[in-house]
Amino acid sequence: MKADRIIKNAIIFTADKEKPLASALVVKDGKFIYVGDEDGLSAYDGEVEDFNGKFVMPGIIDSHVHITMGAGYELVGDIGKMLHCSSKQEALDIIAEDIRKNPGMRRYCYILHKKYLNDEDLTKEDLDAVCPDGELQIQEAQMHSIWVNSNILKKHGITDEAKDPVPGLSFYVRKDGHVTGEMSEGATELPIILDSAMDKPDSEIDAAIQRWIDFCLSVGVTGVFDAGIPGYPEFHERVYKRLRSLDQQGKLPIYVDGCYVISAAWEVENGIKELKRYQKEYNTEHMKVHTLKLFMDGTLKLHSGAMVTPYADTGEKGCNAMNLEELVALLKELNREGLDFHAHTVGEASSRLVLDAVEQVKKELGDDFRIKVVSAHLQIQDPADLNRFAPLGVIANFTPWWHCDDTEVYTKLFGEERGRKLYRCKSVWDSGALVTWSSDTIAYANFEGWNPYLGMEIGMTRLVTKKTKLSEAAYYDDIFPPADERMGIEEMLLGYTINGAIQLGIEKTKGSIEAGKDADYLVFDQNLLTAEHDGFSNNLPAEVYYAGRKMNHQPSDQDKLSPEEKSWLCGMNFPYFAAEAIWVEFLEALGNALDVSDE
Repeated sequence: MKADRIIKNAIIFTADKEKPLASALVVKDGKFIYVGDEDGLSAYDGEVEDFNGKFVMPGIIDSHVHITMGAGYELVGDIGKMLHCSSKQEALDIIAEDIRKNPGMRRYCYILHKKYLNDEDLTKEDLDAVCPDGELQIQEAQMHSIWVNSNILKKHGITDEAKDPVPGLSFYVRKDGHVTGEMSEGATELPIILDSAMDKPDSEIDAAIQRWIDFCLSVGVTGVFDAGIPGYPEFHERVYKRLRSLDQQGKLPIYVDGCYVISAAWEVENGIKELKRYQKEYNTEHMKVHTLKLFMDGTLKLHSGAMVTPYADTGEKGCNAMNLEELVALLKELNREGLDFHAHTVGEASSRLVLDAVEQVKKELGDDFRIKVVSAHLQIQDPADLNRFAPLGVIANFTPWWHCDDTEVYTKLFGEERGRKLYRCKSVWDSGALVTWSSDTIAYANFEGWNPYLGMEIGMTRLVTKKTKLSEAAYYDDIFPPADERMGIEEMLLGYTINGAIQLGIEKTKGSIEAGKDADYLVFDQNLLTAEHDGFSNNLPAEVYYAGRKMNHQPSDQDKLSPEEKSWLCGMNFPYFAAEAIWVEFLEALGNALDVSDE
């Protein structure tokens, strides 16, 4: 049989659990038609390439990213200057002086760590006093809340009668029944932060997406799950329209698994209706939309992550977006419609709720329950739940490059013992559950946080050293406990390949190097199975193939940045759960480098 490519003498990590390693493969018409040893190559005609021990693996699948949110931040461009201050009044004085020096701007944007307010409230009246004529926005440094002045509230129609998406979780802060200008979580803040993105032409969205595509092809990411934007479906859909257009033009060489996002029980009916419409309108060759994404809870450092055991420092327990009855009803409806479910579950009570709901629905429906359920982030879990994922069939999605941090931050939040038991990915893996890996960053910037080899490195080491491909401010060379939650390289590769394909529902065509599957594969000069874990993030494939076609990476703007620019841009990608000191360093560098003008 005539073949398009014949390879021998390679180290091929197939991600096929029945035959994990091979030394030869054959490609024809964009498919693998043979995978095995050299003895089987005699049946195929064509030039045989001797790989001399080069490493080959399937294309990488990043199973929780933010394409649409990243494009939004790209188009907005400027999130603000970091406010270096020690009090509320000092912050206001800095803002007033900055506005005086830069009159006439449409919006003034800043970043402020809430702890610098020293428990004082920051209100719209405070902001109106320093910016009565323009728009003033201050984003809290954890990126989960925001303060705005009255002009922004008026622009977005936010009045005292505004409905809180999820009381106690995603809400407008009020005092004596009046909105104060402070709001919590993405469903309230992102429509404001990203509003100017809707004014940009399609060409700018396409350019942003192209930068992301270029990056994916440079590192070998061939498939992703897009986790969307809470509270801002208008821009989310606009990006999907551009992805559809690019695919129809033959310009989308990445498989995109899309979603529709909700943040509350009252959004369910419309959310499912919209998701079904998305399926009809945006399913193309390389894009499929079949998942409802729910922001179940918030973040630990703002105490909005839902807890079983209260936070040690405040006694609070956070809040879930739904109760058990509501989530059970949602899962049943999704099952009836043949749609999947993906939940943001940071706190232990949020992942437990997902497990409890699946358990109840499976008892009622048995084998008729067929949808995929993903519980994402899983920063802290109650030990009693670690072994529940496997028997319930719930997919556990972790973001391994977050698995290094300042332990002191979490021991203050949870106490000495619980604060040292975060990100229990190895325990969940060893229980037999399906575990997938992701980058989950919210901005394109220089794409450092999107690097899957960074995820692999920190997943294996749970630390950041000078060898790690991250900016210097991120160095944290103490192993983040528990040390026995470190993963092996084979586990990292499986989680980024076949396991990700199973999560996306494309395991019949992608995720492993097997005869009959799409020829998505990567070629490395060194053997990743034996590569040093410290500094693993510096790996890059020499060749990237998508459906048998070599994808030559074209340099984009991010490749032209100076080292200094790359350093501060990394702050846009650093996770909002990052150690407080590191995150503040990043944002300070970001604020120093950015100009708050709209130009």
